Amino acid sequence: MPFQVTIKPSGHTFTADDKETVLTGALREGYVLPYGCRNGACGTCKGKIIEGSVDYGNPQPSVLADFEKKAGFALFCQATPTSDLIIEAREIGGVGDLEVRRLPCRVQHIQKTAEDVMVLKLKLPANERLQFLAGQYIDILMRNGKRRSYSMANPPHDDEFVELHVRNMAQGAFTEYVFGRMKEKDILRFEGPLGTFFLQEDSDKPMILVASGTGFAPIKSIVEHALEMGIDRPITLYWGGRRPQDIYLGELAGQWQREHDNLTFIPVISDALPEDNWTGRSGFVHQAVMEDFPDMSGYQVYACGAPVMVEAAHGDFTAKCRLPEDEFFSDAFTPSVDPVSDAD
Repeated sequence: MPFQVTIKPSGHTFTADDKETVLTGALREGYVLPYGCRNGACGTCKGKIIEGSVDYGNPQPSVLADFEKKAGFALFCQATPTSDLIIEAREIGGVGDLEVRRLPCRVQHIQKTAEDVMVLKLKLPANERLQFLAGQYIDILMRNGKRRSYSMANPPHDDEFVELHVRNMAQGAFTEYVFGRMKEKDILRFEGPLGTFFLQEDSDKPMILVASGTGFAPIKSIVEHALEMGIDRPITLYWGGRRPQDIYLGELAGQWQREHDNLTFIPVISDALPEDNWTGRSGFVHQAVMEDFPDMSGYQVYACGAPVMVEAAHGDFTAKCRLPEDEFFSDAFTPSVDPVSDAD
C-alpha cells in the first residue's frame, strides 16, 4: 500500500509503500535526503517524523536510541511507513541528476601502501566514464549478493580509473579477497555513485578536513577536485592515525601543502612508539582541530573515517566550538552488516 510522504521545510511530496524505506522512496522520485552507509549504522540519514508512524527497521541502538524514537526521530534508510508521513529532513542538491549505474570493471593496478592498506585502481569498459561528485562512494557487488562500500579517492576530473583505498579488516569477505587472492585483470562489478558526502562548492567559507585511517580516500578526492577547480578557500587538512605508517599517503598530502599556499596539512598520531621517533602532533585528531580552531563559527568541516572520530568531532565541534550544525559534513566508515539488501 503506498503512502504519501511530505518533506519539511521544502514541501516536496513523494510516495513510498510499506515494503520500501523512506530513503528509497525519496531517491526513487528524485529527492535526495542525506545518507551514508544505508544499513542503519552511521546515522547520516537521521531525521524527524512530525506526523505519522513507521516501522523503525533494524537501526543499531548506538545510532538510534529508544529515547530518540520517542522524540520522533528515525533513520530513514531503515524506516518504512505505516501511514502517511510528514518528515523533517534536509534535502541535498547536486546529486539528483547523477545516474546510479551498475558497471563491470577490471583491476588495473594493486599497490600496498601500508601493511594493512591496498590502493586499487579499477578500469571501466572502453568508452565508459563514471560521473560523480568529489567525496561519493561505490558499492562493490560480490558474487554472494553482499555489498561492500568504498569511497572513491580519485577526483571527478581524473576518471580514467576508479581509485579505492581498502583497509584489511579481520574476517572481511572482500578484504580477504583483496589481500589474499586478488590479481590484476580480475573483473569486479559495482554500483554507483552513491552517498551525499561531497564538496559544497557554493560556499566561500574556509574548510577544515578531518580524516582518520582510510577516511583519507574521499578527502583526497575533495582536495584534488578543489585544487583542480582553482578553489582558493583556505583548506586545513588533519589526518589522524595510531602510528606514523597509518598516514599512508603522507608524502602526497605534503606535496599539496608545498605547491598550494591555501592548503595546510597536519598529521596527528595517537599511539606512537619510541622507535617511531615521531615529533609531530600527538593525540586524537579531532582534539588537535579544536586546539587550533576553538571558534569554528565561520567554517565548514568535512570529516571522514572511524565512527568514533566522526561522532566525537560532530558533538564537540558543534557544542564547544560553535560550528553551525549544517556546516558539518561527514561520512563514517561503518562495518558492513549482513545481510545487506538492495532496498536499504
